[in-house]
Amino acid sequence: MYSRLLQPPEAKSFFLFGPRGTGKSVWARERFPGAVYLDLLESEVYTDLLASPQRLEQLVPPEHTGWVVLDEVQKVPEILDEVHRLIERKRLKFALTGSSARKLKRKGVNLLGGRALTMGMYPLTCLELEADFDLKRSLRFGQLPSAYVEDDPQAYLESYVKTYLKEEVQQEGLTRNVGAFARFLEAASFSQGSLLNVSAVASDCRVERKVVEGYFTILEDLLLAVRLQAFTKRAKRRITSHPKFYFFDVGVFRTLRPRGPLDSPEEIEGVAIETLVLQEMRALNDYLRLGYSVHYWRTPTGLEVDFVLYGERGLKAIEVKRVPRLRSEDLKALATFVEDYPMAKPWLVYGGTRAYREGAIEVVPLEAFLRELPALLE
Repeated sequence: MYSRLLQPPEAKSFFLFGPRGTGKSVWARERFPGAVYLDLLESEVYTDLLASPQRLEQLVPPEHTGWVVLDEVQKVPEILDEVHRLIERKRLKFALTGSSARKLKRKGVNLLGGRALTMGMYPLTCLELEADFDLKRSLRFGQLPSAYVEDDPQAYLESYVKTYLKEEVQQEGLTRNVGAFARFLEAASFSQGSLLNVSAVASDCRVERKVVEGYFTILEDLLLAVRLQAFTKRAKRRITSHPKFYFFDVGVFRTLRPRGPLDSPEEIEGVAIETLVLQEMRALNDYLRLGYSVHYWRTPTGLEVDFVLYGERGLKAIEVKRVPRLRSEDLKALATFVEDYPMAKPWLVYGGTRAYREGAIEVVPLEAFLRELPALLE
């Protein structure tokens, strides 16, 4: 397996959230080889602790003073009271992994009152893949660890979508109508990289708007999607306010997105490139603790900058184009953004091979941008 950038705290308990398949369990076993490891997906462990969370102390040897890993902690939210007690009483350190924050958000659940940090796990990054990074493969199958090493990544992704995005949602009791949710996932895939129109998605999948809004919230709680908010700080002109929607991994998006005779490869490929850039930025932002908030910027006239990063390290604007050759109008949105925010650092990422500068705008080939991204974000 690949070495991950994520570094655990040395002496403090933490939550680690991330979608299934991103490698949380493998990472935890490698990082804490001497830990007591309890997997709540194992039926015996799950039923014991669900019936009586106090049994957690009995599963930790009395002489143990190191780490305790609780995998898929959201399966038994009540166990966090016992975790809290053991942190206070026995000074144990807990690594609490989970693929959903939904049950832990409900009122009354003990989130350890600041006694634990919260971190995220994402698909693999270009930096983690190192020499194995293959741009064409990443754009087709994404960067979930298994999708990158499987001989048949498409079969893996289809299984992932079927058994997790559909059946797992039902098992968690998040929706009783799996058919409607499956239609919703397909309809939502057409919103990838676009301004989100919940009413239109509801119409497409023949489900009430209120239900569809709840489905989008489920995707976010399961860490499977993100809604980017518009960047409006000190805006000098009217800005579109609807959020943009993205599934968390380009391979998952492409597996959900049906293809038909009216679909152009360029349309799907362009959104795939945007998705790959976004998932790389989100991962590095968290792993390297860069502190950016991620947005987009769009005027009512249609000028749009795909990603705006804002934080103590500055303001950065990134426009993504799949084309190998740029036209002057391809630079217009970034140039307008820089007029409004002259302190911004702008990049135009494109499908060509030559890096050059156009006024204040750095024009960078896609693969070079991804490989240089950690340094660019510093």
